[in-house]
Amino acid sequence: MKELRLIVVAMMLVGCATKQYPQAPAVTTEETTAFDCKAVEQEIVKAHSVQSEISETGRFDVLTVLGFIGDFGLGNGLAKHSATKKADVRLNQLESLKTTKCLPAVA
Repeated sequence: MKELRLIVVAMMLVGCATKQYPQAPAVTTEETTAFDCKAVEQEIVKAHSVQSEISETGRFDVLTVLGFIGDFGLGNGLAKHSATKKADVRLNQLESLKTTKCLPAVA
């Protein structure tokens, strides 16, 4: 009976072992029209910060071990991949927006 309780508690802990990665939304139409050059540059800095936070969250720790025990690390790997992809998409969109919003002034 004790072994069953221990197994149930272990499974409950493993179920909570997926790391929480920051999610970067895609650039919206409203943002595209509202952002000026300065705002785009600020958002690019924020996007780089999100990428750094994803890297920091992805470091090896106790949750990595528990996640590996529970699902061979698939949950954490998928969550990190998804967060990284969203952050990259937003950064690419912002870089494209920067080329149109931050055109050099014609003298």
